[in-house]
Amino acid sequence: MSQADADKLKVFTGRANPGLAQRICGYLQIPMGRGRTELFPDGEVIVRVEEDVRGRDCFVVQPTCHPVNAHLMELMIWIDCLKRASAKRVTAVIPYFGYARQDRKDVGRVPITGKLVANLIERAGADRVVAVDLHAPQVQGFFDVPVDHLFAVPVFLSWIKSLKLTNVVFVSPDVGNVKRAQGYANALGGEICIIDKRRKSGSETQALHVIGDVAGKNVLMVDDMITTAGTMTEAVKILRNHGVKDVYLSATHAVFAPPAMERLMRCEFTKVAVTDTIPIGNRVDAIKDRLVVLGVAELLGEGIHRIHHDQSVSAMFGESTGAGR
Repeated sequence: MSQADADKLKVFTGRANPGLAQRICGYLQIPMGRGRTELFPDGEVIVRVEEDVRGRDCFVVQPTCHPVNAHLMELMIWIDCLKRASAKRVTAVIPYFGYARQDRKDVGRVPITGKLVANLIERAGADRVVAVDLHAPQVQGFFDVPVDHLFAVPVFLSWIKSLKLTNVVFVSPDVGNVKRAQGYANALGGEICIIDKRRKSGSETQALHVIGDVAGKNVLMVDDMITTAGTMTEAVKILRNHGVKDVYLSATHAVFAPPAMERLMRCEFTKVAVTDTIPIGNRVDAIKDRLVVLGVAELLGEGIHRIHHDQSVSAMFGESTGAGR
């Protein structure tokens, strides 16, 4: 990237995942934007931008991972700060977009929090939003500003190819992920299978039936996130009962909320692959020998590069890699 472009493009980071933001800047070959987040003694957040951003194209990298509300508030303050500093455009880069599961009223007297969060981010002043593997793609429609929905498919395809598996079946752990599993099957060749799941509560699910032939096959289970790991561990249990060989799990967002680690420790899977949209840290020490962490800095960096230069973002993904669209 030329020096002129580097001067016009600025990437800042909140406190949620500064390591990812640094790797994005490494891909773009630009320095990290200078700024910091501080706390008042009573816990209120203040953001300070420490360089000139007037007329610049600014991107703020901030997933809304745990603690969700604190990181969401910090994101909105960053956006407001940059807008008031006369940035030409502010793009909220939200690798993991929380509250996306609350995208409709499926029972009476509940909020549509995905829409509320979209309104808050827009009202803070975001001109554009970038997200990776939204749990509910329709959340894009909650925004009245452009949303670039990136897919981690290319990242996972590289990992899956490196496994050099034969006799593979791609498994959707629930009906909602069938399109994702079908996309991988189309790209790599293989059959698909569906787990019939029933949700008992927000943290507990029950896998009841397997739709498809899995006996004697290597299984690749694909999902967008692992939260409490109830869905995946129940699915692995029923797959093992149906005589599968190795079981590989993949999920873009490593939420890993309790009791995920306890469930995964007891689960008979071979490997689980996640990305670094959420910082991993030492939360996963119990399964680190079976964990693979894939980087999305190149994916996000290329997306930012294309947005900045008014190039097609969808061209990053071919027709053959449309899993999760």
